[in-house]
Amino acid sequence: METKQFKAESKRLLEMMIHSIYTHKEIFLRELISNASDAMDKIYYKALTDETITFDKDAYKITIQPNPKTRQLILRDTGIGMTKEELEENLGTIAKSGSLAFKAENESQDGHDIIGQFGVGFYSAFMVADTVTVVTKPFGSDVAYKWESHGVDGHTIEEVEKETVGTDITLHIKANEDEENYDEYLEPHRLRSIVKKYSDFIRYPIEMEETEQRPVDGSDETETVTVMKTVNSMVPIWRKNKRELTDEDYRNFYQEKRYGFDAPIKHIHISADGAVRYQSILFIPEQPSFDYYSKEFEKGLELYANGVLIMEKCSDLLPDHFSFVKGMVDSEDLSLNISREMLQHDRQLKLIAKNIQSKIKTQLEALLRDDREKYETFYQAFGRQLKFGIYNDYGMQKDTVKDLVLFHSAKEKKLVTLAEYVAAMPEDQKYIYYASGESTDRLDKLPQSELVKDKGFDILYFTEEIDEFAIQMLLNYDGKEFKSVTSSDLGIEQTDQAETTETQVEMFNAMQDVLAGQVKEVKASTRLKSHPVCFATDGAVSIEMEKILKSMPNNQDVAAVKILELNTSHDVFQAIETAYAEDRPKFELYTKLMYQQALLIEGLPIEDPVAFANEVCALMV
Repeated sequence: METKQFKAESKRLLEMMIHSIYTHKEIFLRELISNASDAMDKIYYKALTDETITFDKDAYKITIQPNPKTRQLILRDTGIGMTKEELEENLGTIAKSGSLAFKAENESQDGHDIIGQFGVGFYSAFMVADTVTVVTKPFGSDVAYKWESHGVDGHTIEEVEKETVGTDITLHIKANEDEENYDEYLEPHRLRSIVKKYSDFIRYPIEMEETEQRPVDGSDETETVTVMKTVNSMVPIWRKNKRELTDEDYRNFYQEKRYGFDAPIKHIHISADGAVRYQSILFIPEQPSFDYYSKEFEKGLELYANGVLIMEKCSDLLPDHFSFVKGMVDSEDLSLNISREMLQHDRQLKLIAKNIQSKIKTQLEALLRDDREKYETFYQAFGRQLKFGIYNDYGMQKDTVKDLVLFHSAKEKKLVTLAEYVAAMPEDQKYIYYASGESTDRLDKLPQSELVKDKGFDILYFTEEIDEFAIQMLLNYDGKEFKSVTSSDLGIEQTDQAETTETQVEMFNAMQDVLAGQVKEVKASTRLKSHPVCFATDGAVSIEMEKILKSMPNNQDVAAVKILELNTSHDVFQAIETAYAEDRPKFELYTKLMYQQALLIEGLPIEDPVAFANEVCALMV
């Protein structure tokens, strides 16, 4: 029997397969099962146009039979089989694909479609087998053929006997190597787990032998029997009618797929049949995974092509600001390259991703509108990521996310949206005011906010590191600019503010000389009512941003431009004025203490704690 050589391009690709072009060798089983499913779909297509053929779906199945003693793994299908010419074309060259050619000639109907490329996927078997034998009998023929190959050396084809139509593929599994355990592909439980992982939703039964104990009739004894059991579930939940599914069905699916240990807050079931056809089930979790806010976290949705798992985490389907979403997408229209595992980033995928982002946003807006309590539960877990979405990519997605973020309202004592804040603004309020700090309790006592509160204006409290950076990227909301309560210009007109005397101006200049290099200016405050001193800032960098930037690993030496403001109505100010006129050393001491007090109010470190302690002691003697 003559050994036929592979074509040059097929031989090169086969060598790549043998040395694993796939990340995981277990993929071979997915490929062979998909090919078997294709073969049965082809009979279905023939039945559509040939009245003499009756297609009974229950008569079609795939059988997996491991034999550890002979190191053989056999896959049988009841599909259309292959003629000698088809064996030569489809298995003799990788460049020609039987399924691909068949698909080009037949339109998809009734949910049946041809997945993948037989000639390509078939060769993945050589990642785990040193010999592959194919025995096939084509539909409508009395003759069967055997195709066999030991790898790159070539293949043989001969005529054989086979009773039933279909294809049997026998893999002689390789011997174990130092870093590879090939025995696992002969273990029934391992094979079942691979089927469940990749091929659980193939539309035909995938059967394997299982042993079980049964009672013997008329006695208390049991006997061990071997039965064929279906491994895959066949009908995925996403292909069922939404009206037939309950919330419990979706929760069970969430748990079965191990998307999380919590209960999802909301599910989104999509069935799209427009420019791109796909089905999807998405979940908004209640709690983040343990690694969500770490660099180890990987975003992404499970991606299927006609029920076959292509990627466990397709990151291209989710934008970063919605990376918390769990779920899957199954599409009929995706382009696949050589290995099903490596998806081409094509137009269809981008359309799906765009649609998914729109659906997630719509559902979150509905949750915010219709169930505020549940939305706030979600927001406590994932609000930081939404705010990151405003800041990320130079604000490219800020308009997508800005209506979903919440901040604590000083006036309302609860979380509010930006839209709610703006709707409640008095007519004479020009800006959206905010204050940044470690906690709402601390911000409630912030001296700089006294004037804003006195005017009856609300203040948004920013308590997370990302908040102020996100708002600076947003710039404004509904035409209203954001303004920090520490800003040197609050944009609030005051008619009752006393003018600064010439002597006070001289005193402020003297204080500025004492604090040379530490503050840009010392001046009378228009915002303080009960507190003696505070910092205002000039420029884009606030004091909170300074603290955040300085705490980063790269040690960014960034400082806010500080202005020391004094309350000219406070008793302390009178003491400073007296010291300026009568005791210059005490004036310098008071100046330093005012500066250090302002540092403490902002939570900034005292530059010289020993000197500060000595200066406090000097006041006591």
